[in-house]
Amino acid sequence: MYGSDSVNDDSERTAFRKTEKKYKLYYDSNSRSSKKKKQPRPVDLSEVIDFKSILESFARDGDLPTGVSKLDYHFDGPLFCLDDWPGFYFIPAALNIEEQCRWIKESLVSFPQPPNRTNHNAHYGAIHDLFNAAKNRQVLVKEEIISGEDNSIAVDLRWSTLGLQFDWSKRSYNVSLPHNKIPDALCQLAKKMAAPAMAVGEEFQPEAAIVNYFGSGDMLGGHLDDMEADWSKPIVSMSLGCKAIFLLGGKSRNDEPLAMFLRSGDIVLMSGEARERFHGVPRIFTDTENAEIVSLEKQFSDEDDICYLEYIKTSRININIRVLLFSLKN
Repeated sequence: MYGSDSVNDDSERTAFRKTEKKYKLYYDSNSRSSKKKKQPRPVDLSEVIDFKSILESFARDGDLPTGVSKLDYHFDGPLFCLDDWPGFYFIPAALNIEEQCRWIKESLVSFPQPPNRTNHNAHYGAIHDLFNAAKNRQVLVKEEIISGEDNSIAVDLRWSTLGLQFDWSKRSYNVSLPHNKIPDALCQLAKKMAAPAMAVGEEFQPEAAIVNYFGSGDMLGGHLDDMEADWSKPIVSMSLGCKAIFLLGGKSRNDEPLAMFLRSGDIVLMSGEARERFHGVPRIFTDTENAEIVSLEKQFSDEDDICYLEYIKTSRININIRVLLFSLKN
C-alpha cells in the first residue's frame, strides 16, 4: 500500500487519486540534486480539516463548524463526529505525551520482535532486536552484486504485526502463525477509546494490530480495511510522530475524499459505514514548521532517548487495532 501514483494523465485518475496527488510531497524541479537540499513544492492546505483548531475554538467559545458534532463521552477531552460520515470518530490529543513516548518506544523496540512478523521476514527471516541492530548499522543491509559492483541497499521497516498475524502475501490472517499477545495496556487503551463506536453492552476485544511506519515522502494509498469478518466493529487507529494528512473517501475511489490533519496523540475510530470507505495517507510532514513534534522532542531529550528522537523527527507511526471474530472460528 506504500507507493506513488504512476498515472500521468489527470483525466484517468479517480477523485481519490487526484486528491492524493494534490497533497503528496513533490520537490521543486529547480532544486539541487541532493534530496536533503531539495525544497518541497508548496501545497494549499486551506481545505484540510483541522480538529486541533476545532477543539481550540470549541473550548474558547463553544462553537463548532457546520457538519461537525461533539459526542459527549467519558473522555478527558471531546470526541468529534462528521454528520455526513457516520461511523467515523476523531479524538484529538487522546494520548498524553507520556503515552505517546511509550508507544513510540514499544513500536520500535518490542512490536517488531519475533515471532511477530515485519516486512523483513520475506527477505531475512526473523530478526531479533531490530531497532538496536538498525541503530548500530548491523542489519537491514542487503548486499547485492549488480554489474560487478558491490551495492549496499538499505531496507526500511515498513510494518509489523501484533496479536494474530496478517499474511500480506495472501491478504488474510493466518491464525497458525506464532505471535506475541497484544500488550494488556494497549488492549485496555483500545477498549476505552473504542467504546463510543460499540453497541450498547458490547466491549471491544482486540485480536490483532498492524503497525505502519512512515518516512519522509512515504504515503499509504487509498484502500479498504476489509479482511475482518464484522465491519461493525471499529478499527482503533493511533497516530504517533510527525503530522500527516489523512483522506477519508467514499465507497468508490470516484468519490472525492475529505482531507484532515492527524497529529501525534490523535486517535481515529472507523466503524460501521465508515469501514466501507476508502482512506489513505498521502503525506507526512517532516519539516520543523509543520511536523509539530516539539513536545516529543523535549520528552526525548535525555541521552538515552536520542535514538528515538532521531527516528521520530522524520517519521510517523500508526498503530491500528482490530477485532477479527472469524479467525477464532476457523
